[in-house]
Amino acid sequence: MNVVMLLYPRLTQLDLTGPFEVFSRFKELTVHLAWKTTEPVTDGAGLKLLPSVSLGDCPQADILFVPGGPGQLPLMEDEEVLEFLRRQAAGATYVTSVCTGSLVLAAAGLLTGYKATCHWLSLEQLACFGIEPVAERVVIDRNRVTGAGVTSGIDFALTLAAQIFGEERTRRVQLAMEYDPAPPFAGGSPASAEPALIAGVREGSAAFQQQRLDVARKVAARL
Repeated sequence: MNVVMLLYPRLTQLDLTGPFEVFSRFKELTVHLAWKTTEPVTDGAGLKLLPSVSLGDCPQADILFVPGGPGQLPLMEDEEVLEFLRRQAAGATYVTSVCTGSLVLAAAGLLTGYKATCHWLSLEQLACFGIEPVAERVVIDRNRVTGAGVTSGIDFALTLAAQIFGEERTRRVQLAMEYDPAPPFAGGSPASAEPALIAGVREGSAAFQQQRLDVARKVAARL
């Protein structure tokens, strides 16, 4: 099975590398990191990643995956990328994302009429595209599987792997990875964080979230 993971400038690398780690542990899956060229791509924090295939040479995905990150904004208006996602989705068994990657799928018209999730700061923006936002770690609606913010990528990939390969094999992978989260602090989601902490994070991201919302509304109006 081919896993096609979109790699693009200024993505959040953990959105991609978390699921990559899980998928790479199943011998039936061949992972392709796809972008316009095969030159190195720099993530939002300066980490360089190497695409393995160009969009034009990419094989048909069985699992199509889009990560999120600040570089998601220009992708929502990049017709070359959106058309690539539409073509791939037409033949894919699963169409998936983590974090604001769901907004890129939304811009391609691939989540309209579905339930989906996203990073909590951007979750409600999905509604601009006729999508039902769901504040859960992983959301499955038919063959659309979406993960919430950044760290949920591992949860997303394990959940999808269990759908494909069964719980027993997936639990072995989870144990082999020693995936047993024990964060040093409570409050890693808005469901458990203190109101003052939530307000502070919202305030720090307000300008960028407004920009993200403006783009979402503009793109949605064209669909």
